[in-house]
Amino acid sequence: MRSLLDIAKERDDMTTLLEITSAFEGIASMRISQIKDLVQQSESFFADLWRIYTQLRVDELFHFGRGQNQGLVIPKVLLILITSEASLSGDIDQRLVTEAIKHFRPEINDILVVGHHGAIQLSQRGVPYIREFKMPERDRNINVMPIVLEVQKYTSTIVFYQSYVSLTDQRVKKIQLSTAVTERGRSVTAASEFISEQNYIFEPSAHAVIDHLERSMIQITISEVILESKLAQYASRFKAMSAAHTKTGETVDDLKYLYNHVKRQTKDERLKELVKVLMARQKRA
Repeated sequence: MRSLLDIAKERDDMTTLLEITSAFEGIASMRISQIKDLVQQSESFFADLWRIYTQLRVDELFHFGRGQNQGLVIPKVLLILITSEASLSGDIDQRLVTEAIKHFRPEINDILVVGHHGAIQLSQRGVPYIREFKMPERDRNINVMPIVLEVQKYTSTIVFYQSYVSLTDQRVKKIQLSTAVTERGRSVTAASEFISEQNYIFEPSAHAVIDHLERSMIQITISEVILESKLAQYASRFKAMSAAHTKTGETVDDLKYLYNHVKRQTKDERLKELVKVLMARQKRA
């Protein structure tokens, strides 16, 4: 039979763990709310840029802001994998990497991975990647320009990311980057003000402004994909912490019951021993 001290120590340890999981639940819930607000703000900014862009561009093609370097692109499709920095996001990183590998062909694809956990997953499976970027720690003012510069080197880009559906449902999605930008732009209402070179001066030129707008919209789209992935990661952590919280709570209840049960047994044993001693004394008397 386990001692009362051992049971009490385990009960106290599990109670501490219960408090920790509860705190993690609260943090994850708060970050989910903050990221949702940031996504709404970036959507409004994208709409403003698109209204200007559609009035200045000369064709319907999206050129990724390459300017004069249109003919210098790598004739491959870049695959970008957005994963977590650490292995605390459930199994969604593993599912994302598995899905991306299904589309990977070394002769026609290069892989760029965001998040160290995804890089580890690729290495373990023997899949090469050209670059690894750290998942941004902060949610505001994310600098994705280094990723945009990589995107501009390729004919097209497909992004695999983690999508937030609900606190209990996170899925792997993929988008073709230029298609995602243009399809998103189609839902933007037209500008009320007419913008052209006749009524505005563009420095250094209208083409340079168009390139800048395309790069900016790619930045916004990639930033939102990263935020969406972080949202899914926080939700996955919330789900994991919630399950751990429930299980820990059940364990604490079991330990409390066991502690009280052993405590009663100990008292009963001591009482029996005391009765035996008293009866033995009475017999001798």
